[in-house]
Amino acid sequence: MAVYTELADEELTALLAQYDLGQALSLKGIAEGVENTNYLLETTAGRYILTIYEKRVARADLPFFMAVMEHLAAAGLPCPRPALTRAGSPLAEVRAKACAVIGFLSGLSPKRPSAAQCASVGRALAQMHSALATTAQSRPNTLGPADWEALVRPRLAQAEALRPGLRQAVAADLDAVNKAWPQGLPRGVIHADLFPDNVLFTGDTVSGLIDFYFACSDFLAYDLAVCLNAWCFEGDRSFNLTKGQRMIAGYESVRPLTPGERDALPILARGAALRFFSTRLADWSATPEGALVKPKHPLEYADRLAFHARANGFSDYGG
Repeated sequence: MAVYTELADEELTALLAQYDLGQALSLKGIAEGVENTNYLLETTAGRYILTIYEKRVARADLPFFMAVMEHLAAAGLPCPRPALTRAGSPLAEVRAKACAVIGFLSGLSPKRPSAAQCASVGRALAQMHSALATTAQSRPNTLGPADWEALVRPRLAQAEALRPGLRQAVAADLDAVNKAWPQGLPRGVIHADLFPDNVLFTGDTVSGLIDFYFACSDFLAYDLAVCLNAWCFEGDRSFNLTKGQRMIAGYESVRPLTPGERDALPILARGAALRFFSTRLADWSATPEGALVKPKHPLEYADRLAFHARANGFSDYGG
């Protein structure tokens, strides 16, 4: 369950009074996700997602996230647009927590993405990067290489407890990434968390790019590396080369990678796997038994790390 803040009817009425969105017809909690409280809100004006931001999202970052969504929606991308209050703000407050009412987009998130969907998300990612090239917004990546180091090194014993030999393997990953992390690649605002549950499809066509709460400024190719990790590994944890080929081709149909980005993709993919292994390991270590929200298991990304450690170049990812 991912509804941490339950609203009384009078609280919802008071919140909607700040908007020109009509009267509430229904409010249903959304179980997916672990970061924030989300509701499907239906009013006499339409359908929306009401998000209440919990402790993990810094309030000071919210205007950046709202501006990114607004910029993409204005550019014609399938991105939800925050509703503005009567005072002109994309943010409101309930129970002393920041919240936003965001437009609802139709579509389904794939459980097992197809190669065609990988191609579509590659194109959509490049379109997003191109559209965000004109934004003045920026935000540091607070989950970059130094942060992976800080999360993982103190928890190597927990990693070893998950699988014998993992301490040494992950320490080697950290050392390799720190030594080889690239410099000078094209940068811009990236999504940084474009997993299948953050993309909506109608058939094989992307109908929604959602959940921008890790968006930041970083290497554009790192965003592609995140997607290769998130979309192109199968249930048996093997890398699907066809899906990688289709994703990279889709991306390059809009924005061709530079030679430096192609050369750096293996280390970027290894770093992206470290990023998700590090946060999953931290969450796994900190979650008490019996908690309502079950954290994602770190070993999934340990297996991805093993693949990246063996990769020899761009062609191993479908390039």
